[in-house]
Amino acid sequence: MGRRTEAPPISWLMKLALDHPRLISLAAGFTDTESLPARETRGLLNEILGSRKRARAALQYGSTAGDPELRRLTAERLQELDAVASGAKSFRRTGAKAPYSPGRTVITNGSQQLLYLVTECLCDSGDIVLVEDPTYFVFLSIAQSRGLRCRGVRLEEDGIDLEHLEQTLETLKSRRELKRVKMLYLVSYHQNPTSVTTSFEKKARALKLLKRFESDAGHPIYLLEDAAYRELRFAGDDVCSALALPGADGRVVYAGTYSKPFTTGARVGFGILPGSLFTVVLSVKGNHDFGTSNLLQHLLSRALASCRYKNHLPELQRGYARKAAVMTDAMREYFPAVISWNKPRGGLYVWARLPRSVKSGVNSKLFQSALKHDVLYVPGQLCYAADPTRRRPDHEMRLSFGNATEADILKGIARLGATLQRLL
Repeated sequence: MGRRTEAPPISWLMKLALDHPRLISLAAGFTDTESLPARETRGLLNEILGSRKRARAALQYGSTAGDPELRRLTAERLQELDAVASGAKSFRRTGAKAPYSPGRTVITNGSQQLLYLVTECLCDSGDIVLVEDPTYFVFLSIAQSRGLRCRGVRLEEDGIDLEHLEQTLETLKSRRELKRVKMLYLVSYHQNPTSVTTSFEKKARALKLLKRFESDAGHPIYLLEDAAYRELRFAGDDVCSALALPGADGRVVYAGTYSKPFTTGARVGFGILPGSLFTVVLSVKGNHDFGTSNLLQHLLSRALASCRYKNHLPELQRGYARKAAVMTDAMREYFPAVISWNKPRGGLYVWARLPRSVKSGVNSKLFQSALKHDVLYVPGQLCYAADPTRRRPDHEMRLSFGNATEADILKGIARLGATLQRLL
C-alpha cells in the first residue's frame, strides 16, 4: 500500500499556496477564519478546566467509541434534525431510537477518519466503490491508496442519476463483478465539489436499488452518506438523512463532523453505523488511536449541551451566504458569458463549467496562467474517479468561498476572469 499510494492532490495544492505568498487561493476548502468561535471556545475550556473533577476527566484517556455524553448528544441532534426536516412540528427528547442510537455512534478524528475506517473495513484491494461523478477528491485518494476501483454515477441537480446507477449495477452484474461492489458513496448535502444536495426521494430509491442487487452480490451493499456540509445550509429547506429511511439501520453509514460548523481545528467528527459494522470499525479504530482526543470531545459535548454550538450556526450561515453572493456576483461581472454555474444554497463551493474545448486541468494554459496571475482553483478533473468506462472531464473548476476574505474573493475572481477572457 505504501508503494501504491500517491500523494493526495490536497497536499500539492496547499504547497502551491505556501510557495506563492501573494497567491489568492480559491482552492482550499478551509472554513472562514473570522467566524471561528474563539470567545465561546475559550469560555468552554475555562468551564472544563476550572473544575478539578471536570478537568481531570477531560485530561484523562477516553474510550475508543468516544465520550458517552457526546455520543448521546450527537445521536439525539441527528434525530432532531431529521424530525424537523421531515416536517414534524416538535421533537421530544425521549431517547434516540435505532438507527439514531448512541450505541452505534463513534466519535472520530474528523469525518475523514470515519471515511477511511469504513473503507478499510469493507473493501479489499480490487473491490468496487460507486461514487458520484464528480465527487470529493480526497475520498478518491483513500480509494486509490486502498487499491479500489471506482465507478462514477452521473450527477443531476437533485443528486445521482438513478437510471445511470441502475445501468451501472446491471453492467457489473452481467460482467460478474457485482460481488466486488461494497458501497455507494454520496456527499449528500451541498456536495463537495458541485454544491448539489441529494433529495430524500433519491436517497430512498438509491437504497432500494442497492438492496435489489444484494442477492447477486452475495453480501450487503452499504450506502455511505457523507454529510459534512449539512449544517452549512444558508438557503432552502433541510433534507432528511438516509438514516430516516426504512431499513436504514442495517445498510446506511452516516458520516458527520463538528469541524466545518464549529471548531475546525479540533477535528472532531462522528459516524453512525449498522451494528455489525460498528463493532468492526471500533476494533480497527482501536488499532489506529484507541480514541479521539478526550479533551476535545468534552469541549464539543459542552458546546452542544450549553446551546453555544446551536447558537453559533445562524451567524456562520449568514456569513457564508454573503461570501457566496460576493463570489457569484463577481463571476457574473468578470467571467465570459459562456461559463455556467449553479447558485449554492450551502457549503463552501461554486462549480464552474467551461466550454468543453477549454481545458482546466493542472497542465492546461488556464491553470498555469491563473497561477502566473496569483489565483488558484481546484481543477475539476481531480474530482472525477479513474473510471475506465468514460473519459475524465477536463473543463470544470471548483471555487471555494470558505476561507478567502470578501475582498480577496472579488480580487481573485477578477484575476481569474481576466485570464478566462484572454483565453476565450
